[in-house]
Amino acid sequence: MVRQKIYLFSIASLAAAIVAGCATIKIEAPDKPIEINLNVKIEQELRIKLDREIENLIADNPDIFG
Repeated sequence: MVRQKIYLFSIASLAAAIVAGCATIKIEAPDKPIEINLNVKIEQELRIKLDREIENLIADNPDIFG
């Protein structure tokens, strides 16, 4: 019975020491807003190349697509 009390006292003391030794964690919002700078360059280039024959066909028949 005495051994159980000593054992429980030891566990309780160890638990108290662990809890007392824990660092306090504090979470706060920052004073300044969070700024994210993204330097993004998006380029898109579309090139359509037609043969001379196709250019001539379209020029000779302007209503071909209409």
